[in-house]
Amino acid sequence: MRFIKAMNNEQDTIRSICVYCGSRPGGAPAYMAAGKALGTAIANAGCRLVYGGGTKGIMGAVAEGMLENGGHVTGIIPEFLVDMEATRHQLEALDELLITPDMHVRKHTMFERADAFVALPGGIGTLEEIVEIMTWAQLGRHSKPMIFGNVDGFWNPMMQLLEHMSGEGFLHTSHQVRPRLIDDVNDIVPTIEALWAERDGDEEGENTSSAGSRA
Repeated sequence: MRFIKAMNNEQDTIRSICVYCGSRPGGAPAYMAAGKALGTAIANAGCRLVYGGGTKGIMGAVAEGMLENGGHVTGIIPEFLVDMEATRHQLEALDELLITPDMHVRKHTMFERADAFVALPGGIGTLEEIVEIMTWAQLGRHSKPMIFGNVDGFWNPMMQLLEHMSGEGFLHTSHQVRPRLIDDVNDIVPTIEALWAERDGDEEGENTSSAGSRA
């Protein structure tokens, strides 16, 4: 397994967006609707979807929104989950399917393939995935945009927990853990694009400052 290296931005635009979400539909119809709407928005923005490869639940809705609008989809799924979270026939519709030996390789591959991360409603697996991305940000391993798609206030308790952690002094580099909470799914892609542009500006400023110091 390769170690993750801190990544510098060498591209001007977002090319791929990773979406973490539930393999079940959840209790509110708004969750599935948000999944499909996000897939549609990513496709219309000309970005590739990187996701967990499931064809059921919210995962399936996001992929469906992409495929129905001509988007390119990369599914990354461990072998043992194929029959639990997907159907092999539906997986054939994806543009790219990567079957990994385990969850660790899956998560690392998703990270490496994505320029930004979105968490829609989901369970423990969804929570674990986005928290790991936040952990890597806190440790300075990346500065990619991180978004919580706050459908019907789903992630409000998570934000309260982060505020509690920060208040108790446990987020030692909280400035590097800056997930955005977005209530309207239609605002997610524009927010990612704005954060990417802001990230470009920050890195250009750092490069200019470094060049000036060497002069």
